[in-house]
Amino acid sequence: MSDKSSHKPLEPKPSLGQEIGEKAARKLKARNSTQGIWFGLGMMGLVGWSVVVPTLLGAALGIWLDKHYPGTHSWTLMLLVIGLGLGCFNAWHWVAKEDKEMGEEQNDNDE
Repeated sequence: MSDKSSHKPLEPKPSLGQEIGEKAARKLKARNSTQGIWFGLGMMGLVGWSVVVPTLLGAALGIWLDKHYPGTHSWTLMLLVIGLGLGCFNAWHWVAKEDKEMGEEQNDNDE
């Protein structure tokens, strides 16, 4: 005994012409999109720099600390690893945010 209220009403299937029109509109929008190869290369560069800059800053600070406050452990190595970790987290966060925005934009276009 099934409960008919739990089933969603069937939506009318779009006609073949409507489906083709929607696909053509999506293709035209994708073709006219400014996000091409240069966007991808720029994104790789931005991700790279977001990792490199904190890593180099950590190494530079570590070298300065090793010169002025020598000790049994290496400030350079420790701050280099910390900078690398922060840079990777920063890049991951930025890419995840961009991916989410692109997914939302795609969902808006599909509707």
